[in-house]
Amino acid sequence: MKDKISSVIFSNKFTAILFIIFPTAMAFGTFIESWYGIEAAKKIIYNAWWFELILLFFVINFIGNIFKYKLLRKQKWAVLLLHLSFIIIIFGAFITRYFGFEGVMPIREGDSKNVFLSEKTYLAILIDGEINGEPRRKKLESEVLFSEYANNYFKWNTDFNDEKISIEYVDFVQNVYEDLVLDDTGDRYLKIVEANDGNRHEHYIKEGEIISIHNILFTLNKKQEGAINIRVDKGVYHIEMPFTGTFMRMADQFKGEVTANLESSLQFRSLYTISNFQFVIPEPALRGKFDYVKGDPNNKNVQNLLKLKVSKDNENKIINLIGGKGFINESKNLSIKNLDLNFTYGSKSLSLPFSIKLNDFIAEKYPGTEKSYSSFMSKVTVQDDPDFDYDIYMNNILDHKGYRFFQASFDPDEKGTVLSVNHDWWGTWVTYLGYVLLYLAMLGIFFIGNTRFKQLSKALEKISKKKYNLIFLLFFSSISFGQNNLNFNESSIDFDSIIKAEAFDLEHSSKFGKLVIQDTGGRMKPANTFSSELLRKVSKKDKYLDLNSDQVLLSIMNKPAVWFNVPIIYLKRGNDSIRKIAGLNKKDKYASLISFFDSKGNYKLVEQLEDAYKASLPNQFQKDFIELDRRINLLYSAIEGKIMRVFPIPNDDDNKWVSYQEINTNTNDFKGKDSLYVKNILPLYFQSLRVAKENNDYSQANNLLESLNGFQVKYGSNVIPSEDKINAEILYNKYDIFKSLYSWYIIFGVVFFIILIVQIFIDNKILYWIVYLFKIFLLGLFTFHSLGLISRGFISGHAPWSDAYEAMIYVAWTTQFFGLIFGRKSSLTLAGTSFVTGMILMIAHWSWMDPSIANLQPVLDSYWLMIHVAVIVASYGPFTLGMIIGIISLLLILFINKKNSLKIKLNIKELTIVNEISITVGLIMLTIGNFLGAMWANESWGRYWGWDPKETWALISILIYAFVIHMRLIPSLRSMWLFNLMSIIAFGSIMMTFFGVNFYLVGLHSYATGDKIITPNFVYYSILFVFLLGLFSYLKKDRINA
Repeated sequence: MKDKISSVIFSNKFTAILFIIFPTAMAFGTFIESWYGIEAAKKIIYNAWWFELILLFFVINFIGNIFKYKLLRKQKWAVLLLHLSFIIIIFGAFITRYFGFEGVMPIREGDSKNVFLSEKTYLAILIDGEINGEPRRKKLESEVLFSEYANNYFKWNTDFNDEKISIEYVDFVQNVYEDLVLDDTGDRYLKIVEANDGNRHEHYIKEGEIISIHNILFTLNKKQEGAINIRVDKGVYHIEMPFTGTFMRMADQFKGEVTANLESSLQFRSLYTISNFQFVIPEPALRGKFDYVKGDPNNKNVQNLLKLKVSKDNENKIINLIGGKGFINESKNLSIKNLDLNFTYGSKSLSLPFSIKLNDFIAEKYPGTEKSYSSFMSKVTVQDDPDFDYDIYMNNILDHKGYRFFQASFDPDEKGTVLSVNHDWWGTWVTYLGYVLLYLAMLGIFFIGNTRFKQLSKALEKISKKKYNLIFLLFFSSISFGQNNLNFNESSIDFDSIIKAEAFDLEHSSKFGKLVIQDTGGRMKPANTFSSELLRKVSKKDKYLDLNSDQVLLSIMNKPAVWFNVPIIYLKRGNDSIRKIAGLNKKDKYASLISFFDSKGNYKLVEQLEDAYKASLPNQFQKDFIELDRRINLLYSAIEGKIMRVFPIPNDDDNKWVSYQEINTNTNDFKGKDSLYVKNILPLYFQSLRVAKENNDYSQANNLLESLNGFQVKYGSNVIPSEDKINAEILYNKYDIFKSLYSWYIIFGVVFFIILIVQIFIDNKILYWIVYLFKIFLLGLFTFHSLGLISRGFISGHAPWSDAYEAMIYVAWTTQFFGLIFGRKSSLTLAGTSFVTGMILMIAHWSWMDPSIANLQPVLDSYWLMIHVAVIVASYGPFTLGMIIGIISLLLILFINKKNSLKIKLNIKELTIVNEISITVGLIMLTIGNFLGAMWANESWGRYWGWDPKETWALISILIYAFVIHMRLIPSLRSMWLFNLMSIIAFGSIMMTFFGVNFYLVGLHSYATGDKIITPNFVYYSILFVFLLGLFSYLKKDRINA
């Protein structure tokens, strides 16, 4: 019996089952989290006993396989380390799960704290009673996890002085808060709102009672010496304060004073200020009763409601407890028979062996913005023996006595910080040991010993020699091969004669394009960048007939009224409703701005846009209106001129720049000569341009442009990009390299693939040289691709893979990179990767991805961006290559016949080996990248694993591909056909990791998300294609072995 159990547990089939069940469970967990919250996902999946049992079986199975495959031998040390590393990582996770703890520590400036709030929630009960006439207390406490959407069975059976007491779960409601529910029979309450810690808080005074708010007493119809007394007499409200203060009525900004100890009329919806305390009374007193009501989950003040039933001697009582993560509330009392029970539910206060004092909190913003943060930092003093100062900021942690402090958040008024606290020394270092062994194992698999990777490389060499001999035998048979020329015809576009007649000189317009502007996100960029984005997004063209983007922008600024009538707004084909609303013909491709406004200036799209923006998942009809609205608004922002923020405000702390239109509304920003300068420089400049247009002498306009540039340098030199960056960005805008590349990649990839297919059947010397030339051309495209990535990184100042668009162009680059590497052995591989690289770039330029260069999110401002993101996103390249090779291999199976079977079999075998090598490379990179990401998370957020959907789906992908490359160990799954099919299907997990998590799930990677979209139709077509390809190739798969 023992041998039978061990044979099952250590079998390859059992390993395969684990590799299927475990990722499937995690996949469900990510969707449960998205639908119902992380608590539900933990309750149902991640913290469930059966989930941990799967991990235990993994450990047992790995240990068994070490002895089963004799991995203790010197030749197998790399594979041994791989198995040991996963065992140690799982053991480290066990230590973290059961022995580590974490929480948060909010601190206001000037305060010191030596306690923090636990991340986990607890239920604690104090039972007070008498035993033999003496007062006694019994304490019960347990960690609890509840979810509104899970089975929350919970029951305590205990006793006190031999008397049985039962406490059991009744109900649990998430996201509730106690609020006044209107009721004519209830008491009268007056609401007071204050936000003295940076967060909004609502308090209620019951008529005839006294309450204390931050040690200040308030009363309602109950006069009290030293309190703020509010009195109601026949519906008229009066206020008397013991302090001198002021008030400001919000409706009309009227200001008044409040005299101490003198009753005056109460001003509703007015901000009262006394000393360092501010409050608002928004409305008259209302009658009602307090009850728990559902609140907004995004509101930080909402808590959870736990209902328990307490039973003793056939008496049952219900108690409602309010609490949750991050809250410590006062205990709630319940008396039953002769016992008093005090209940608390929520976080627990954990003590530190030292104190943390917040000296200052500093929030840095991007130039000219109010809420776009570039970084935030807590300057603290660790009060210990001895004291020392430390700066805590994103990716820079405080590590002291086993406790680690991370910058997690901050108060809205920027006068307080929220630190994440973690204590998991053993769990962290045991897990890190597993990571180190994992990295060594991965290197060993590549370079040391007789590993599977080296065996595959040798097999590929043998097949290449066989193919060479076969080609030599067929060398003298040849066929003629012709190519059709591709012709592209451009239709001319109509243009307004006024615009062309008044267009300014190209050379001077290029100089204007170098003028620096500050966009709404605080990024400093040349005007050419905005003009390029304007023209491409509004008209889908790089030029407006003969005018480039700089000339168009100058023309708009010079004659804004004319551009209301210019048909430049691109209209998508197929949506005739837009043309009908605008009063256009069905065949019109472009519309003017004025077409979308009626004679009274009303926006014609209001009704359609209202429905479109309200829809959580807009249909295609609504999405067309949203996209059109964005183009209209972009053009309007250029005509309005506020987007041209070219004037730096002198000595501004936030380095804010303003436009000419904003100068009159910000009269205090510029003084003296500077005020005169900014009000006159642009009118003078455009006047000189109009004169230059007449006499063709742009010298004065050039001088005025230089003057404006000098003003920018004088007051904004610390944020102006270098001359090299400006020139590089203008060149980048001009060539728009990635948009140009995708069509070339696709064309060369398709034609190259056709040539290679023909070469399989008929080979000659001409085709050999054509293949060689195509490889050179594709290498040239890859070179331009590389230069584009380098340029984008240089311009942005950070690694070019920090958002969805950049990740896409980087994945395309890695796909082509590995295609070129493996293309030396298999030309079909290179052809397939070139086509898919072009498709990836094409998808990157769809409307739901913004190619604009943007500022970096604070959490991404780290060297980890260069390491983790580069490795993990680069791994998608080999997986993409594996998917391509899988498709090509199955297609070749369909072409097998008696005449070509030998050559096609060799090609399929070669491609299958390349596929396995490619997937192995991708798996190694993804595994290393994912665990590097865990290390980054530990340095940034205080935990190396938190079941974030992005990291979870990366782990799912690792397990799926690990299953694919181990299928060969199971005889029933050992098949070239099945391996290639699974390499296609497994790619779905990569698509989910890269796209699906961003668009359909929630998590910490929200900075990389795009608009929520309906699943594109091509996804369904792709699934149908894979199904049909798999079906038809399955019917012919036996020919491979014939």
